[in-house]
Amino acid sequence: MALPTAKPVEKFSRRGVSIFLWVPVIADTVNLKPTRAELDGGTNLSAAIAGISGFTLENQSIETPDMGDDFDSSIPGSDKAEDSSFTFYEDKVTDVIEELLKKGAVGNVVILRKGDVPGSKSMDAFPVRVGSQSPAYSTDNEAAKFETRFTITRRPAQGLPVPAVGAGAAKKELA
Repeated sequence: MALPTAKPVEKFSRRGVSIFLWVPVIADTVNLKPTRAELDGGTNLSAAIAGISGFTLENQSIETPDMGDDFDSSIPGSDKAEDSSFTFYEDKVTDVIEELLKKGAVGNVVILRKGDVPGSKSMDAFPVRVGSQSPAYSTDNEAAKFETRFTITRRPAQGLPVPAVGAGAAKKELA
């Protein structure tokens, strides 16, 4: 009997596809599922992002060795979201991002992993607080940057469906 063959995967690069939004408030605090209006009211940070760290959920396994075997088994433990950060290109003219994401700011980083594709279960929402914002100094021949570090304040929601687009919807872009 032949095993079923999976369809070929349509691979893609996140650059130019994934969208990173700052959404100050998500009304659905239980499921952390933003509405289309909340997404449209968010700020698209994508074009200013030079680097990303974190924004993942990891399980902290618990080791369960026993005297009956010399294999150290484990069981799933609690989940944890590591502290996360964005490295932004610094704008020589404006300080829009610096003001939006200053230390202590509370909101949500919403990631549309496959872009703004209504119905796609590829939206993640991370409730965050800005822990720090620091310029990156360098003598190298590179663009000026700064890093914003976030703490994840509670369990993120992952694999949410992207809400349908309403008439006249438009996300705020950085000025």
